[in-house]
Amino acid sequence: MTGYISVRKAEEHNLKSIDVDIPRDRLVVVTGPSGSGKSTLVLDTIFAEGQRRYVESLSSYARRFLGRLDKPKVEKITGLPPAISIEQKGRTKNPRSTVSTSTEIHDYLRLLYANIGIAHCVQCGLPMEQLTAESAARLLLDENGGQRIHVLAPVVCGEVGKHEECLEGLHKNGFVRVRVDGVVMDIDEVNLDARKKHDIDVVVDRLELNQKNRERLIGSLETALETGDGRAIISREGADDLTFAEQLMCPKCGIQYEKLGPKAFSFN
Repeated sequence: MTGYISVRKAEEHNLKSIDVDIPRDRLVVVTGPSGSGKSTLVLDTIFAEGQRRYVESLSSYARRFLGRLDKPKVEKITGLPPAISIEQKGRTKNPRSTVSTSTEIHDYLRLLYANIGIAHCVQCGLPMEQLTAESAARLLLDENGGQRIHVLAPVVCGEVGKHEECLEGLHKNGFVRVRVDGVVMDIDEVNLDARKKHDIDVVVDRLELNQKNRERLIGSLETALETGDGRAIISREGADDLTFAEQLMCPKCGIQYEKLGPKAFSFN
């Protein structure tokens, strides 16, 4: 029966050849008077069989270090997933304990989520991205080959002011063009309204996406990431901008997050 743990002819201890179907992926409570066979069914039959099957799936070397449960007196059990048992007498006085800490798998779950988990933005729910200059270049060449692009570095994002010191510093560092509020112009031509918010992106390079320009593209992306505090923008004609970041960043909201690590999954 799909979606159920099906037990047939269970006869362990005081069970009298019973059949039972227990829904999977649900919270199921087994109740009854003392001595009715609750623990025998759940622990001595279902859990014991799940543990026995798990141990049998391991190598002979690993089985040497694990306690082995005898096969319970039952004709068959189907739909049985891996099983974990927590004894009542093993209760902890710590109110912050969870199933993962009680079963000592919390540290393993932290490592698992930190290494293969996909972080999502807490605001819009999109998967967050983290790319190096080389991986960003590879992605651009694979998906946008032949296009002409601007490689930009964001230096001012929605801030009020004329930003004269910022522009002067960019000019001294050898940059000659910027994109101000969506318009590309020479730095010498910029004259901002000090009462309004502005976006300023430095034009690092303008080139065609092809394998011939691969090394040049990687170098420009590295410069953009360094100038843009870990962020680089790719402006394409007739398409939305692409944003790459060295840190985890939401491609839509632009919010940056710390790199995933085991510490992110600790409740302490």
